[in-house]
Amino acid sequence: MKKYQPKEIENKWQKKWKEEKLYSPDIDKSQNPYYALMMFPYPSAEGLHVGNMYPFTGTDIFARFKRMQGFDVLEPIGLDGFGIHSENYALKVNQHPMDLSKITEKRFYEQLTEIGDAYDWTRTVETYKPEYYKWTQWLFLQMYKKGLAYKKAAEVNWCPSCKTVLADEQVIAGVCERCGSKVEKKNLEQWFFKITDYADRLLDNLDWIDWTDKVKIAQRNWIGKKTGINISYKIEESNEEVTVFTTRPDTNFGTTFIVLAPEHQLVKKITKKENLEEVDKYIKTSLSKSDEERMAEGRTKTGVFTGAYAINNLNGKRLPIWVSDFVLGGFGTGAVVGVPGHDIRDFEFAKQFGLEIIRVVVGKDGDKSEITEAKQVQEEEGTMVNSQFLDGLDIHEATQKIMDYLEEKTWGERVTTYHLRDWLISRQRYWGPPIPIIYCDECGTVPVSEKDLPVELPFVENFRPTGTGKAPLASVEEFYNVKCPNCGGPAKRETDVSDTFLDSAWYFLRYPNTELEDKAFDEARIKKWLPVDMYIGGAEHSVLHLLYSRFVTMVLKDLGFLDFEEPFEHFKAHGLIISEGAKMSKSKGNVINPDKYIKEYGADTLRMYLMFMGPFSEGGDFRDAAIGGLYRFLTRVWDLILNTPEAKETENELKTLNKTIKKVGEDISELHFNTAISSLMKLLNILSSQKSASKETKKKFMLLLAPFAPHITEELWDMLNSRQQQPIRPEGSRPRRLVSGSIHQQSWPTVNEKYLEEEEISVIVQVNGRVREQLTINNEQLTMKKEDLVKLALESQKVKKFVDGKEIKKTIYVQGKVLNLVVSD
Repeated sequence: MKKYQPKEIENKWQKKWKEEKLYSPDIDKSQNPYYALMMFPYPSAEGLHVGNMYPFTGTDIFARFKRMQGFDVLEPIGLDGFGIHSENYALKVNQHPMDLSKITEKRFYEQLTEIGDAYDWTRTVETYKPEYYKWTQWLFLQMYKKGLAYKKAAEVNWCPSCKTVLADEQVIAGVCERCGSKVEKKNLEQWFFKITDYADRLLDNLDWIDWTDKVKIAQRNWIGKKTGINISYKIEESNEEVTVFTTRPDTNFGTTFIVLAPEHQLVKKITKKENLEEVDKYIKTSLSKSDEERMAEGRTKTGVFTGAYAINNLNGKRLPIWVSDFVLGGFGTGAVVGVPGHDIRDFEFAKQFGLEIIRVVVGKDGDKSEITEAKQVQEEEGTMVNSQFLDGLDIHEATQKIMDYLEEKTWGERVTTYHLRDWLISRQRYWGPPIPIIYCDECGTVPVSEKDLPVELPFVENFRPTGTGKAPLASVEEFYNVKCPNCGGPAKRETDVSDTFLDSAWYFLRYPNTELEDKAFDEARIKKWLPVDMYIGGAEHSVLHLLYSRFVTMVLKDLGFLDFEEPFEHFKAHGLIISEGAKMSKSKGNVINPDKYIKEYGADTLRMYLMFMGPFSEGGDFRDAAIGGLYRFLTRVWDLILNTPEAKETENELKTLNKTIKKVGEDISELHFNTAISSLMKLLNILSSQKSASKETKKKFMLLLAPFAPHITEELWDMLNSRQQQPIRPEGSRPRRLVSGSIHQQSWPTVNEKYLEEEEISVIVQVNGRVREQLTINNEQLTMKKEDLVKLALESQKVKKFVDGKEIKKTIYVQGKVLNLVVSD
């Protein structure tokens, strides 16, 4: 009998699937569309490692399952090839990104073919090709026309290594998320999108979209909506006022100082002459630090006194005004009130500089004593004290009352603030879509006409970033010197390119429309296929790609291009793969190339192992020693299908099979791939132990295994001459179009509920011969060991109370009838 030879059969079927376009649905005629998508990767010459293969494999298993359920599944793939990552790699290896993109594209697509993913290879999207970025530029123009794209001078994040600006979301713990360099601040003119106009919609929709919770939490925190009040304090011996935002105005009678950010415009105006030198020195030091450094937990508070005082209108108290770097100029009003009795950060600052601490809230513990230790700081619920007309109110009542009072006196104004900032989309790099804007001395800022798109990225020999705040295209005269489309006079193109996250903010709309040249997407196709039914990707993209995609979709809906405003019906975050207990990294030399394992064990074994390591949402630890077990499993499957004698199915076989069909289907639906594989292993063990299995059982076993191991199941299906037979499908379902009789065009097996019914048996439990309980067990439990049944009996309080504290001297069990526990007196 033929042996299992993965390499031979996998190459054969991959070629045949591609030739027959087995996984290419008819975009216009599909009756039951389902769009399953994994975030497309950014390519590198090294290719995909197993950590990349992990989510692609999980998504493919789910998509194959939906196809077998009767859906016309679109599972496309593409490359997010523009941007800093690809350009930095090109610089590192001294190759031009245009040349490198051809190499990486070939490499990535070869690997994704070899792993057996069921992609529609007729609909690939590559962001660096003019036929794609023409429409990215079109999207920019729609934003511009709607007044959502604007250019202004602003203090921005600057990566000195990448030599470009970064959006706030691309700065992680003070460093560039691409290269890890410490981020600096620069004042530059940049293009922004008004994502803040959509803050409330982005926030409100999180209440109902079916997304992984940790992603929704991250987006809520990033949007950072806060409702509070701006309170104005007059500055002594000055005509100036300082305005402070707070969400806790109830504690205002406990205010003892005010702190300004080093960059606050009032600092230089109000600082006394004798304090100016020290303040100037402090400001210079502070502004060299990142926001994350300034806000770091546990960091010793620093600051300087300006010599100026503000007046608290509520009680006439003089409040010293300090400057400290823990207050950021870009958030709120750049000033905070110090209430050290009820904010731990303020307490630390007050203790550091010997400032007064006043208690104005008493917590549930009733402590009214002077606050001298951090543990006494009352930040939560409580009752107001030392607060005049607020005394005796709980903090929530007091908050509303004081806000009403402050507004009535015109000392304050209710406001809502957001952490979210507008999306900075221009980049001073080469490898990206040129921003379609022209500048004319006569006409001002002029958008490129849609008929003139794309503005093609020219081949530039020296594409190295300049670090001057200008992009490499600024040195290419034949690119930037143009005629104004309005007046025909001399004009200049914008030389910045757009952020790579703009490329990926809409790519899912393009997949069903890749062959269209006259529009980005077709209305009928969008209505049929969108929004994406299942989107899978990394939670690390919570406030980058996922937030931007939601924003762009909302804008396109408002412009009338779409009839939905959320791009992904369901989003599930996958876990991460580590290697031998450590996170994979090039510096550790433990990045795992999947090619080695495909060559040694086959793609099906690698797919199975990746999914068996642990829960898909958590990831797992890739260990060489463990992968062989999945190869042996598939070898046993091969042997079962081809070498095990066929016989009429037994009652136990049918019960086990139907339970497995139910369990595997439910598990794949919930992306619980590891437990689905475990169920398949149990079924294999039972069928192997019988020494025989019916043909129908073998076929259904192969159908259950097909999404996980597509090559071996296709080969076995073909060898059993099943490819010319009609598919197994539920009664009443519509016939499936068979491309080639492939197992992957068959219907998912249905469950016969009759075989799920459990026969229940009552077992009498006695203690010293007296009946204390009646246990109900099913057929599977009937054969359990006596020790396990005793444990089950002891879970009952009716039994436990007669056994606790006593020694069980003997157990007598008559299977399926009675259990007697003999205990000491």
